[in-house]
Formats: sequence, structure tokens, C-alpha cells
Amino acid sequence: MAHAQKITPRAKDFSEWYNDVIMQAELADYSPVRGCMVIRPHGYRVWELMQSALDAMFKATGHQNAYFPLFIPQSFLAKEAEHVEGFAKEVALVTHTRLRATGKEGAAAIEVDPDSKLEEPLVVRPTSETIIYAMFAKWIQSYRDLPLLINQWCNIVRWELRTRLFLRTTEFLWQEGHTAHATEAEAEAEARQMLGVYRKFQEDWMAMPVITGRKTESEKFAGALRTYALEALMQDNKALQAGTSHNLGQNFSKAFNLQYQTAAGGLEFAWNTSWGVSTRMIGGLVMTHSDDNGLVCPPRLAPVQVAIVPIWKSEEERGQVSGVGGQVKAELEQAGIRVALDLRDNMKPGAKYFEWEAKGVPLRLEIGPRDVAAGQAMTARRTGGKAPAKLEGIAAAVRAALDEIQTGLFHAARDRREAHTIRGVTKAQFVEFMKGTGGFAYGGFCGSAACEAEIKQATAATVRVLPDPEFRSRETPQTCMWCGKPSVAEAVWAQAY
Repeated sequence: MAHAQKITPRAKDFSEWYNDVIMQAELADYSPVRGCMVIRPHGYRVWELMQSALDAMFKATGHQNAYFPLFIPQSFLAKEAEHVEGFAKEVALVTHTRLRATGKEGAAAIEVDPDSKLEEPLVVRPTSETIIYAMFAKWIQSYRDLPLLINQWCNIVRWELRTRLFLRTTEFLWQEGHTAHATEAEAEAEARQMLGVYRKFQEDWMAMPVITGRKTESEKFAGALRTYALEALMQDNKALQAGTSHNLGQNFSKAFNLQYQTAAGGLEFAWNTSWGVSTRMIGGLVMTHSDDNGLVCPPRLAPVQVAIVPIWKSEEERGQVSGVGGQVKAELEQAGIRVALDLRDNMKPGAKYFEWEAKGVPLRLEIGPRDVAAGQAMTARRTGGKAPAKLEGIAAAVRAALDEIQTGLFHAARDRREAHTIRGVTKAQFVEFMKGTGGFAYGGFCGSAACEAEIKQATAATVRVLPDPEFRSRETPQTCMWCGKPSVAEAVWAQAY
């Protein structure tokens, strides 16, 4: 139990548990740079698998990858007033281009060369709308150039005061899609389509159920016409915004003179969208599925889907079980399964089990001399349960087990979300709910920003989304659950990360 004992139980301290799971699974580590993290190979492999799946989905919907500079002229950010206001407190600036030696020792050995001051400071990319639409304005001349569908995979810097591994760091990795369209209807369809792509990925690959809907005016992206979001409920019953998709209207097109010639010969401003998900999803994966023994990783995103652990006491047995283990590994790899054969001789089998469990490997195959004699391997699921499996045709049995684990994780997370969801909530119920276990609370909302702010002040809960039709309650609320005024929409409230 050595590895399991190093993990703080969820019930004792969820925050510490989260950090312990990440450290034990070797997903990430703290960086010498405050607020930043180092993504370790095991964690980066999860991100690569996420990238691969999403990138294929983006390309299937007609998007192409490109890359834009890390540095953005400060004047670009200032061109869209709402946008600059939204990011002003988070941006990092480059003001000089070089250092110089001072002849002193220690930290004072170098200083900024005052002669290298830039004429215009450069913003370190907090998001790329401004520089991308400046380029779109160069590339788009006619309606024939539309739609323009671009995505980029990159890093982002937002100066955060309070940081947590994967969930909120000063620098993080993400993708950001940016598109230009001839009409508002096309832009709206694009924003909704990409929200659907994200949902499919998060539910089918991450096994993380989400609710989708529109953000309120106070919660929407700075500079957007409308913002749509995906919200997931973590095991501590706090919400995690898992991705956003924005209909930007013509705000950025007008700021950067992004116009196109229509078929009739006139000039119109293009309609834009942007959408993105980040390494925050890894944090969501951890908090959705993991347990007090460590990481639980959905098979489709597990760096190692199967760990084979041969068991032996003598050299003769070692040769026997290792040989069979190697054959099984080859067969599973041939079937496209990511597998590791653990032949380390400086660890006992039990220690290996705990290590693979902590790293979230969905399935373990134990092969001892008796198993070899019986023509079988013992399967142990990360989610619980052991059973023998015949070596003959084992790839099919393993694939079936992985599929069952994937489906089971999704259903368990969805059931947990529904068990911590209340609908038609009254003000008294809402306050009690948020002071207690918490979760998703559905209720009427008057649409007032003042009411929204008062609720946040009193309960620390915010409107996560105004839910899409499939998530709405059967009975439409008639009054705001907080102030009692007529309701303009049903809202989903929760305390959130």
C-alpha cells in the first residue's frame, strides 16, 4: 500500500488529493517559475492523445492548422475595447530586447539594458483573436475566400495570482480555432458545431459528461457576441468549464477592417468565431474519475492501456512467464493496444500493481507459472474486479474489457452528476444546497447582472450556463429563484473552479 498511502483521501482534503494524484501519476510537477508547471512525459502523452483525437475531428470539419506569433503588438489588443478590458489584468509585456552585464555578482550580475527599450511593448499571447484577424484582413478579399477555417495548437500566458496544476497556470497549452464567415447565420452554425465537437470528444474519449449552453452577458468572452460553454461536475461537486465556443459577431472584423467583396460587388465585414480547449481538460479527467489509490484514466486516453506483470520465483519461472508475457504484448500491440511489459526485477509484484494503479492504467494482466500452465492470464481492472482470460484470442477479450471500462466510467460520472443535481430550486433550497454538498442547481433567472452578482457574493455560485434545450427541466420556471421577478431563462448554478 506504499503508493496508495501517499495519496490524501478525497474525503479528507480534495485539493490535496488532487495534487497527490497528479504527483503520484507523474503527470506534472511544479516549475521553478512561479505559477507555471512542467508537464511530465506521462501527462504529456495524455495531452498528445487528446490532441490527436481533436485534431482529426477539426480536420474532418474542414479546419486547417496554422501558427501565429507568440508576441502581439500592444496596440492590437487596444483596438477592441471590450477585449482589452477583459484581458488587461492578465497580460505579460515585453518592453526590452536585451540584458547587459554589470560586473557585479549574484542576481545583480545582469540588468535590463535601457537602450533596448521597444518603441511599442509586445503582449505575450493571452489569446490570438487580434493578431489572427489582422492577418485574415490581408488574406480575405472576396466572398470566394470565405469561409476561412483556421486552428492553431500553441501555448498561452495569462498572469494568474492563484494557480493549480492543469486547472489554472500562468502558461498553459491549448488549441484555438478562428474562423471568418460571410453571414451571421454561418458564424452561429460554426460556433454551435464546434461546441458539439468538444462535447463528443469529452463524452466519448474523456468519459466526462457535460452540459452545454450559453453564458450570461457577464460571463461571456470579452469581445464576443455570444459565448457557449461545456460544464462538467467534478467529484467535489464543483463545476469545471471544460471548453468555450464564441460567436464574435463583427466586433473584431470592424476593429481590424476585415472586409470582403460580396457577390453583388459591395463590401461587408466578415463574421468571426473562436473556440478553444486546453490542458485544463487533464485536470478535469483527474477529478472526474480518479480515486484514493491514484489516477483512473479512460482507456481511450490512457498512455498505457494494459500493463503485463509476469510473476516468478525462480529463474526458470522467470524465463517461462516472461516469454509468454512477450507473446501477449506482441499480440496486443498488433491489435493496436498500448501495452507495457513490466520485467523489472528490483520490485515485487505488489509494488508494481500499486505503481500501475497510481498511473491510471485501465487493465493489468498478471501471468504466473500456474496461469501459463492453464493457458490464461488474470485480468485486473483499475475500476475493480479480477477474472481469468484465455491466452488464446486474448486481444479480443482485452479490447472488450477496455470498452466496458470506458463506458462504465462515463455512466458512473453521469449518474454521480445527476445524483448531485436539483431542479426547480427555491432560494432557500439553493442557499442550503450551496452551503452543503453542492452540485448543479437549475432554477429560474431574471437575467439581471445585479442579481447574478448578489448570488455570487452570498453563495460563491455562478451561472454556469443557460442550458441548451436537451438539458432544460420539463417545466419552464416562471420566476427568478433569487429575486422572484419574472424569469427570462432557466439557469444552471454551481460553485466552480
